[in-house]
Amino acid sequence: MDRLGEMQAFCAIVRQGSLAGAARAMGLSPSAISKTVSRLEARLGGRLLARSTRALALTAEGTAYHAACLRILAEMEAAERAVAEPDTLQGRIGLNASMAFGNLFILPLIPDFLERHPAVSVEIGLSDSMVDLIGGDVDIAIRVGPLPDSALTARKLGESPRVVVASPAYLDRHGAPRHPEELSAHRCLRFTFRRGGGWLFRDGERLWEVAPPGSAFVDSGETARHLVLGGAGIARLGLFHVARDIAAGRLVPLLEAFNPGDREEAHMLFMGGAGLPRRVRALLEHLAAGVDIAAALAPAGPALASAWKVRPGG
Repeated sequence: MDRLGEMQAFCAIVRQGSLAGAARAMGLSPSAISKTVSRLEARLGGRLLARSTRALALTAEGTAYHAACLRILAEMEAAERAVAEPDTLQGRIGLNASMAFGNLFILPLIPDFLERHPAVSVEIGLSDSMVDLIGGDVDIAIRVGPLPDSALTARKLGESPRVVVASPAYLDRHGAPRHPEELSAHRCLRFTFRRGGGWLFRDGERLWEVAPPGSAFVDSGETARHLVLGGAGIARLGLFHVARDIAAGRLVPLLEAFNPGDREEAHMLFMGGAGLPRRVRALLEHLAAGVDIAAALAPAGPALASAWKVRPGG
């Protein structure tokens, strides 16, 4: 097996999660795959895989080598595609977005993209769970919030402030908190993936977190929005998600006098480099041009300007 074949075999091991899986995927024997790894480790002078009877994991050297292999293989594919790929874009694009952001900003842009590129198919998944862009079938993932360190390329789409909201029905039954510390007496909706964190507030120079008791814990902003619209409690959500509800009076912004002004950024994540297929690059450009978070926030402006800004004693 030449060095290119060794790289392909090593990437198959990482993708499949086992030597046996890689052997099946490549139509080779397990012993051939095992010898390939041994040959690589001997030539490179270090262990690439930490193996046990139950699990297989990359060492630090293996992680670096895997990233280099992916880059080299992608560049080789791009070089071949530059000669063989037709002018018309074609093929599949895997796209994943968080549920709220996807419904509001991404799905409305897909029909026009498909109309422009009829030979392209887009496989869309909406989920607030993280997805694997390196070993999976997703080409573009769109996420709102802090980004983990990774080898992926990130392209910013925009940003949104956060807002504390409740429905008029909830406020009629339970009243409105006039200070963040009063949230402890209310039903608050929290996220499972932020269970340990609190809600951020500011009072002049003081910046602090309040950890209100959770009457319900949810795994997506869309679920929290539906619950708060139904009067289940108070939630702190991205303004982009609830701006239309605020403008229509379905939700009421609270504690705006203590809003710290923190903002959530939205990014497109993808494997960059010369190997990025033209169809994927075309969708990236289409989404970057079409997503307008600032315009989506505008309807809530008047309501925010007059929202529960009275401080205790005010």
